[in-house]
Amino acid sequence: MPQAPNAADSATAPTPKAPVGGWPLTDAVRQAMAVSLRGADELLPEADWQTKLAKSAATGVPLRIKLGLDPTAPDLHLGHTVVLNKMRQLQDLGHQVIFLVGDFTSMIGDPSGRNTTRPPLTREQIEANAKTYYAQASLVLDPARTEIRYNSEWSDPLGARGMIQLAARYTVARMMERDDFKKRFEAQTPISVHEFLYPLMQGYDSVALKSDLELGGTDQKFNLLVGRHLQQEYGQEPQCILTMPLLVGTDGADKMSKSKNNYIGITENANTMFAKVLSISDDLMWNWFTLLSFKSEAEIAALRAEVAAGRNPKDAKVALAKEITTRFHSAADAEKAEQDFALRSQGGIPEQIDERALSGAPMGIAALLKAVGLAPSSSEANRLIDGGGVRVDGAVVSDKALKLDTGTRVLQVGKRKFVRVTLSA
Repeated sequence: MPQAPNAADSATAPTPKAPVGGWPLTDAVRQAMAVSLRGADELLPEADWQTKLAKSAATGVPLRIKLGLDPTAPDLHLGHTVVLNKMRQLQDLGHQVIFLVGDFTSMIGDPSGRNTTRPPLTREQIEANAKTYYAQASLVLDPARTEIRYNSEWSDPLGARGMIQLAARYTVARMMERDDFKKRFEAQTPISVHEFLYPLMQGYDSVALKSDLELGGTDQKFNLLVGRHLQQEYGQEPQCILTMPLLVGTDGADKMSKSKNNYIGITENANTMFAKVLSISDDLMWNWFTLLSFKSEAEIAALRAEVAAGRNPKDAKVALAKEITTRFHSAADAEKAEQDFALRSQGGIPEQIDERALSGAPMGIAALLKAVGLAPSSSEANRLIDGGGVRVDGAVVSDKALKLDTGTRVLQVGKRKFVRVTLSA
């Protein structure tokens, strides 16, 4: 199980001279604040969180820290691990972390950052996706110390009466302060009434769980603040909120997302994971170090200074790729992935590649590339051939009319896509 960076590795938080909230401000509390702030976008209210930490340290009662994820897709990617890493750091400080699967809220659909209504998922889709969520989150969190919950536990029993009573605790005016709702209203883009229920239900999760801190991406800030408001409405001490930056995907332009195809899944094979990390730009690499690496800030600063002084930035990127690959696979797998990448870069064929068996020989090269998934269409396959990007057993293909007979061959597109295909009649 990977260990998150310890408090001593993080930047020192501001050090008040007097106790906070009547509780002693110890070195441990200062270090916990530093861990909380590392890489964060906002911690609100920062003074309240410091008081919570001081009280917890003095009383020995761990704080309840919540992260909710809607199972909108079956797999997690590195973007999700930004907040999961922060959860693990706080978990290693002894606090109780709660991994909340939003099986109820997924049926509504989170409108955050949307300019159109998000289609709600069916119950069957949600259950299928949720099966893998916690197993994958356990690659970052310590499952023995993680409380897993589903928000249908308290949301389903609310019923129509309870939903009306909950809705009465928040105003339409406050809801319309939300940036995406405001923009859609001004643009006369439809807003469905059920979308207003999403932040209310997410906020009610905090009431049900009595959370002290809720984590989320920067796009979740409004929803997290609704949780604070509702806790006050229900007579609870309001949670603090900690937002983490959204991880930019491998394209260097948009946030990491499966829909943008700029993601790295945490269950992808080691070779693919390693190669995808190496594909990012040198500038983006340093942002990834901050948000994904468990190296100390001092180590990252030293590495950056070395690159600025003339060291090849690829050395730093290889170190990052090996660290991430080791975390989700093993050190041995990361070493093999590095060797595999070097072999590909030299035009060689890696040891571990996908294998396919097809019938229908002889088969045209364009149809074959499409059949094994190396090209989305025959026309795109022909374009790749024209560009010299297709190889069969290492030899460049220039004849678009080429037909392959029975036997086993290695097909290659570009430097990284390989398939070993066995053709039969």
